[in-house]
Amino acid sequence: MQTIKLSNGVEMPQEGFGVFQISDLKICEQAVSEAIATGYRLIDTASSYKNEEAVGAAIHKSGLPREDFFVTSKVFINEMGYEQTKKAFYKTLDNFGFDYLDLYLIHMPFGDYYGAWRAMEELYKEKCIRAIGVSNFQSDRIIDLCYTAEIRPMVNQLELHPFYQREEELTVLREYNITPQAWAPFAEGMNGMFSNPVLKGIAAEHGKSVAQIILRWNVQRGVGIIPKSVHRNRMEENLAIWNFELSAENMHQIATLDLAHPLMLDPRKPSEVHRLFNYLENPVLTSL
Repeated sequence: MQTIKLSNGVEMPQEGFGVFQISDLKICEQAVSEAIATGYRLIDTASSYKNEEAVGAAIHKSGLPREDFFVTSKVFINEMGYEQTKKAFYKTLDNFGFDYLDLYLIHMPFGDYYGAWRAMEELYKEKCIRAIGVSNFQSDRIIDLCYTAEIRPMVNQLELHPFYQREEELTVLREYNITPQAWAPFAEGMNGMFSNPVLKGIAAEHGKSVAQIILRWNVQRGVGIIPKSVHRNRMEENLAIWNFELSAENMHQIATLDLAHPLMLDPRKPSEVHRLFNYLENPVLTSL
């Protein structure tokens, strides 16, 4: 598995396994166990997913050393603030049954995330977390945080797929040495992604699936990826992207697909902000 070196020198697997919307703990634990058996070592979850216990159980039952894994979780809007975030972090550790976390992210750019960031900086200095970062932060909020924080974010997890490529934002992240990571890299198949003729043509050229082309495209842009599936064959397919390379022409073809707007989540849209603040009371099937 190829890794990305974060700004603090920590090596993060470039491809991982996400568990959003796997709320049934038995199914989640089984899926993570299957992912581990397939070869995944980065597992991504969040407090709002309500499945940290299942992820921890699968890792413990794998029999592999804890240091073989790179585990990410996220602190949600209701947990923002210095004291609240520290409390949330230790609850997350307890859920996992771990004594440290590899990556901890602020899930959304709302609430008292400046207080949360101060707490995360302290936890990082105390070596409770190997790396800290954010999720769904657009360029203005990233730049503001970088100006005001003692420690800059090491990762920004974003909606990144062929229909929302965000090249200008990736340039800003590179300027601040922040690693981009794509959640929901298939956008749940929205906008006919898996039947898109450009992507299908490139897939046929390489003898790969459209899903593999999408993942490989993001990887070649220096983006981390965390695809999700509960099916072993798709887990294997998603991991089999390291034996081929897209050409410059392929990358140009995919660049023409950019719609320049989100399909999954728009954190600047008022209705979305309201939904996010009320998500835990009224969860809906949309990516976080």
